[in-house]
Amino acid sequence: MKVYIKYMVSLRCKLLVKEILLDLDIPYQRIDLGEVLMAHQIDEEKVANFRAVLLKYGLELIDDKKAVLISQIKAVIIEMIHYSEDEPEVNFSTFLSDKLSYNYTYLSNLFSETQATTIEQFIILHKIERAKELIIYNELNLTEIAWKLHYSSVAHLSNQFKKITGLTPSFFKAMTNKKRTVLDNL
Repeated sequence: MKVYIKYMVSLRCKLLVKEILLDLDIPYQRIDLGEVLMAHQIDEEKVANFRAVLLKYGLELIDDKKAVLISQIKAVIIEMIHYSEDEPEVNFSTFLSDKLSYNYTYLSNLFSETQATTIEQFIILHKIERAKELIIYNELNLTEIAWKLHYSSVAHLSNQFKKITGLTPSFFKAMTNKKRTVLDNL
């Protein structure tokens, strides 16, 4: 049995869900961003308790099939940009389509209708947020950041960065009060 959780977008969220499941004595097999594979069917009382505890932490169980799919799209994108070191072997639309077993046009239309933005724009926002994070860490130069985030050049990264933030990456790096956006708010 799989359950889907809205707003579960970080490794910290995964740890929190793991703790909740252990506290509620609910056995599971695997926890991924946005979903938990349960060891077996759980009774309604445990589901209700799980739902209530998740809500206390700002997370929600998702019941609607389209909402589940939107959550899965976001989880795949977040996982790829923020937590994976590997670039997909194919273009991102094919990767997303293969990973979720849906036609990309369907995924794209559903995402646009329900999120008031496109998948491509969502990807760009996350790539820029990841670039901000890497700039703040100050471990990589802009060339290395552009390569890591699969931009064709530093100029391409810089143009998108400025379009989204209003600042150049160099100016952002020089700022003393750097601001990042919480992943939930993208």
